[in-house]
Amino acid sequence: MSANIHAMTKIDRPLALRVLQLTDPHLMADPGGELLGVNTRDSLDAVIAQVLHDHGQPDLILATGDIAQDASEEAYRLFGDKLKAFRSSSVWIAGNHDDSPLLARIAAENRADQRHVIQGGWQFVLLDTSVPGKVFGHLADSELAFLESTLLENPDTPALIALHHHPVEIDTEWMSPIGLRNRDAFWQVVDRFSQVRIVLWGHIHQDLDQSRKGVRLLATPSTCIQFTAGSVEFSVEDKAPGYRWFELLPSGDFATEVSRATDFAFELNCNSSGY
Repeated sequence: MSANIHAMTKIDRPLALRVLQLTDPHLMADPGGELLGVNTRDSLDAVIAQVLHDHGQPDLILATGDIAQDASEEAYRLFGDKLKAFRSSSVWIAGNHDDSPLLARIAAENRADQRHVIQGGWQFVLLDTSVPGKVFGHLADSELAFLESTLLENPDTPALIALHHHPVEIDTEWMSPIGLRNRDAFWQVVDRFSQVRIVLWGHIHQDLDQSRKGVRLLATPSTCIQFTAGSVEFSVEDKAPGYRWFELLPSGDFATEVSRATDFAFELNCNSSGY
């Protein structure tokens, strides 16, 4: 039985677009590859099984970065194979552990390289915040221009913006320097467009649900290890891997919840000073 962190409000399900967010799987070329004691292939399998058990098939999958831990082609191909459990299309963006050009190439082979999707009365704008060789995020001028032009061209369609790095301060102090560095520039664009309903990210390996100027700010547990919320220094906690589920209506109303694969058994190495 999954642990739902946020209970979903009642919504007209037949009309809702069902969207799944998977984030930070940290897959590796080595089938035995572990992150802090957790086999990341096994944990992703457990999350996918939980999705199918709890929610069934989504209409769209958002994969929000750190798909690979080792930036290997094998890891990206494996991710595409894992997603064959679902009948829906997916879109992938890069995180700080990813090789963005390589990910984009493999994503294109899986028809998962779209940066703007309009479906079910919503639009999804996918941004690349990865910086080669760096842990922090940055939006290039071209990314900000893409965001602005896309929102300008679709003023009447509710928008979800997805990126990897967190664009706001969170209460996990050690992650403060490794979020989105030019977040002010990001918000200067977003604040101009009232159709933006949701800003969604990964990277922080924990659940977050806030609001800013009428926009819902959401982050989601990793499909592998979880960082301790509120920690000053790097810390992981013994929480199960998870995912986020959305049901979106063309009116702009939506419901969302986080679920976890609580039956997944693992022995977490809590003594690591980093990942």
